Amino acid sequence: MSTTQSERLRELLEPLVSSQGLDLEEIAVDAVGRKRVLRVVVDSDTGADLDRIAEVSRALSAKLDESDAMGDGEYTLEVGTPGAERLLTEHRHYTRATGRLVRFQLAEGGELVARMVAVDDDGLDLEVPGVKGRKATTRRLAFADIARARVQVEFNRKDNEKEEEA
Repeated sequence: MSTTQSERLRELLEPLVSSQGLDLEEIAVDAVGRKRVLRVVVDSDTGADLDRIAEVSRALSAKLDESDAMGDGEYTLEVGTPGAERLLTEHRHYTRATGRLVRFQLAEGGELVARMVAVDDDGLDLEVPGVKGRKATTRRLAFADIARARVQVEFNRKDNEKEEEA
């Protein structure tokens, strides 16, 4: 997708997404055979359930139908959320991932997997899991020290088991 088309689509769709109480995270137009697929990713601090996704999808579809932003050819509109292993690129992404396990690629090289405990304007407070029976440790990580961060999927989180027992 050209930058110009991307910018036009963002300018057209972002106010509508915002009016629905959501953030426009990503727009992508991909060719699938002879058809095009417009993928729109939305999110909010409280998440986006299926009803909200359906509502914003209908609103976006109507807006796109009355504009020429997608041109004359056929396309399919797909609206969804970032997914389980989202890449963290904005401050709000880190805030929304508080409490989650995250894999960090460090700017100086190396990797760190830790649970995000708190987020502020300068960086993150982390809990680094202990290794071989050792207790977890805390660590402060500045945003400038992060090259890349991605939320990790957890299937057997021990904190969830404690909450279920209570």
